[in-house]
Amino acid sequence: HNVYSYAKVEKIPGGAIEDSCVLKGVMLNKDVTHPKMRRYIENPRIVLLDCSLEYKKGESQTNVEIIGEQDFTRMLQIEEEFVQRVCADIIAVKPDLVFTEKGVSDLAQHYLLKAGITAIRRLRKTDNLRIARACGATIVNRTEELTEKDVGTGAGLFEIKKIGDEYFTFVTQCKDPKACTILLRGASKDILNETERNLQDALHVARNLVLEPRLVAGGGAVEMAASQLLTRKQVKGPYTAVARALEIIPRTLAQNCGANTIRALTALRAKHASHTGDGVCAWGIDGESGEIVDMNEKNIWEPLAVKLQTYKTAVETAILLLRIDDIVSGSKKRGGNEPTNPAAMAQGQE
Repeated sequence: HNVYSYAKVEKIPGGAIEDSCVLKGVMLNKDVTHPKMRRYIENPRIVLLDCSLEYKKGESQTNVEIIGEQDFTRMLQIEEEFVQRVCADIIAVKPDLVFTEKGVSDLAQHYLLKAGITAIRRLRKTDNLRIARACGATIVNRTEELTEKDVGTGAGLFEIKKIGDEYFTFVTQCKDPKACTILLRGASKDILNETERNLQDALHVARNLVLEPRLVAGGGAVEMAASQLLTRKQVKGPYTAVARALEIIPRTLAQNCGANTIRALTALRAKHASHTGDGVCAWGIDGESGEIVDMNEKNIWEPLAVKLQTYKTAVETAILLLRIDDIVSGSKKRGGNEPTNPAAMAQGQE
């Protein structure tokens, strides 16, 4: 249920907030490795690697004894053959596009370019995973293991665009993308950061709904209904206090939009008290106008998961405060003139 790894937010300064969009695919801050490679491919066949397309140097210090000139030439030849073999493995599955998390040597670029393949190197691991989810490719560790089923064919378009003064790679128009990119535009960095924060809140709400797909009426309607039910229980004491506490939500809504708080609350209370129909009364306060409206018609809803959590936290906090208060009052009584009567002492401790 991790929203962020699959819906990545990319922020690009410049342009208006209205230019922001959700891409059916992935966007990366990358350009092709060789200027002559294609920058626009429709329905690309995509191969994803996490191995480097260059000759692997020895792990530790490697000593090579060269006797004649032919030995040196042979060494270079071995390096070339290695790169050529790696490229041949890739070319065999006929991709249009190769992404790798490591480097691509000049020689490898040459072979790939000759085969009409575009290469993009040094991807982040997370970006590679997201491309895999977007186009249906499998990330391969060794080029020898490349097979037809590892090739991703789910993307409709690969293109590179210049936005501002940087190049960006787009893998979009995916058929069934399991990952996407949310592209944010804005005049300044501050605006972009603020927009991203708002977007994260919205994504969290969406995530909560996916996990617990149940809604309750917003605008303080639920609180008022719960408050009424508790008041009807006719048990003085804790219920009354909770009922009064719940009314804070609609009261604050009324205060925030400058309505007459007492009048609005009284009217709302009357609405809920006289409600006789089926189900719970869904009348609440419109946070913009301060009027009392039916939340069903206004379509103002809140996720049940959030409400449950709020109530649980509120009750637990209240219990916590009461507990602390008791302990403090107990210690005060014992501190000053201690009662000699043991029964009174026990009462004080309680």
